[in-house]
Amino acid sequence: MSSIAENFQSVRQQIDQAATQSARMPQDIHLLAVSKTRQPDELRALYQLGQTAFGENYLQEALDKIEALNDLPITWHFIGPIQSNKTRAIAEHFSWVHSVDRLKIAQRLSEQRPATLPPLNICLQINISKEDSKAGCLPNEAETLLNQMALLPNIVVRGLMAIPKATTDSEAQAHTFTQMQTLFHELKKQHPLLDTLSMGMSDDMAVAIAHGATVVRIGTALFGPRHYPQN
Repeated sequence: MSSIAENFQSVRQQIDQAATQSARMPQDIHLLAVSKTRQPDELRALYQLGQTAFGENYLQEALDKIEALNDLPITWHFIGPIQSNKTRAIAEHFSWVHSVDRLKIAQRLSEQRPATLPPLNICLQINISKEDSKAGCLPNEAETLLNQMALLPNIVVRGLMAIPKATTDSEAQAHTFTQMQTLFHELKKQHPLLDTLSMGMSDDMAVAIAHGATVVRIGTALFGPRHYPQN
């Protein structure tokens, strides 16, 4: 697991450097380790280095890891597409959900959140690049959705999440992240509880941080290339 330790140190250094260059405090940018397809021992190794927040895309895989690592006080984030028949398990086992893009899903998560747990933290997913293949509400739908979701008793809308269109063009990246940053600040005027802007991955985290990201979702740069189970 030495490579995980080296990768973790490198990613933390990249975050610190990007924050400093943007006149931001490094502690204001949170690292979410994207652990889909990774084995529990890899997550355990990263946790022992100080990483406590992990993001999962696939529910059954995540539930297996949550069970395998139930001795660790990990903060679990669900970041994948949400089907209506999966909301109960998500509401029961996660602290954060980054991929809510419909009122129906928010309502189900609120209704199914156990009374013994604190309210579920939610990020509204924005389809900022307006791609047909991507989930997320359109930017002009966000205010109405936030107003509706704010009335639900067992969730707290904490911020916005986006997966911009992939590009190596730094100017295009900056433009998209600027759009998200502007939308976030506009919505925060009416919803002061918003404090989270979840955007930026392994290839574009520095640009995202320069444009206000408070959570960067990093997988490959931490764990190396993904390995998928054999059928």
